[in-house]
Amino acid sequence: MAQYDDICEEAIANYGLISTDRAAELGVHRKELYDWVRLGRLEKCARGLFRIAHYLPTEYDHYAMAVAIVGGEAWLWGDAVLAMHNLALVNPLRYKVAVKRNVRKALPEWIEIVHRFNEADVSEFNGIPCQNLASVFIDSKNAFMMDRLLQAIKEASNRGLLNVTDMERLRKEFPL
Repeated sequence: MAQYDDICEEAIANYGLISTDRAAELGVHRKELYDWVRLGRLEKCARGLFRIAHYLPTEYDHYAMAVAIVGGEAWLWGDAVLAMHNLALVNPLRYKVAVKRNVRKALPEWIEIVHRFNEADVSEFNGIPCQNLASVFIDSKNAFMMDRLLQAIKEASNRGLLNVTDMERLRKEFPL
């Protein structure tokens, strides 16, 4: 039971998710994870990824799951970051997840891989690795209506999602 408690503690800190790799680091074998799935304590989400069954969902679960399914050093990218922050009225059908390496495993249709080899613009929001919000705005300059993007920048600034350096970068790109 102590191993299950360790799994739960780790999973709760990660949106209810635990990977087989992380479980192995905690000394839990894959067979035990599947036994807990059979008993209803865990749910299998994807290959090598499980969620504890008694986890209470949050609004960020899909974003955390997208990054966890891809695994490794993946991070949320582009309009998925705007959607996670509830900015610019964005609701993508596919979440873009950036990686530095090739991903060979089969992914759900709602995840799109984007290859990025520079992690300079990677930040974190609520424990989810993602593209820096200022970089998302700059990259989205030609993809959205300018009024909508300017309103989203103002809202992000008002909510404290942009720091001073980010605002300086955005003032060079947009008429703020």
